[in-house]
Amino acid sequence: MYPTGALIVNLRPNTFSPSRHLTVCIKPFRDSSGANIYLEKTGELRLLVRDGDSEPGRVQCFSLERGGLFVEATPQQDISRRATGFQYELMSGHRALDLHMLTAPCRPCSDTEVLLAVCTSDFVVRGSIQDVIHAPERQESVIHLRVNRLYRQKSRVFQLAPEGSGHWQGHVTTLLECGVRPGHGDFLFTGHMHFGEAQLGCAPRFSDFQRMYRDAEERGMNPCEIGME
Repeated sequence: MYPTGALIVNLRPNTFSPSRHLTVCIKPFRDSSGANIYLEKTGELRLLVRDGDSEPGRVQCFSLERGGLFVEATPQQDISRRATGFQYELMSGHRALDLHMLTAPCRPCSDTEVLLAVCTSDFVVRGSIQDVIHAPERQESVIHLRVNRLYRQKSRVFQLAPEGSGHWQGHVTTLLECGVRPGHGDFLFTGHMHFGEAQLGCAPRFSDFQRMYRDAEERGMNPCEIGME
């Protein structure tokens, strides 16, 4: 509140595990203003979020080994109306790669990536796409799903439909640039919770997932088991 001067924010995990190979992601609040946020290491600064950035809510990720955060207030005539804030998440290296593959977020997953996603994702469901709503101002698409089989979920992303038909419903997000459209057929949807939102990871057609799962099962290469009935 009322940002003046500057401060350094050192981020550390809340466990005793080593802090190596950790990725930090920060997401400024939509009404955040009054300061610039930099990545700082040994006195060198790299701008991450500029005060008054035209892309509110944009997520920035970096390796914890590259430094900490340096928050510096910008000159203001009236600081009483300014508040700087952001959310952050710390993730291990393999989890960070699943955001969904920061360098290529729209490419299809390989068979190995799909099978690993089934074991490690925050949600794994079988269902179909009901609707897709594009939000250009947030550079994301919201995908509304009808779920027939719930294998795993965190944070109650999917809830039973009110009409008591026995299926679940909920929504996930992905990048607008991926160009997701409504389509027919069942898919296996996987993904992670990121800043309180369910973000889509690997999503093969269910028939393709059945093929790759059974092939891996025959070779004894499945990293984990999932009910296929």
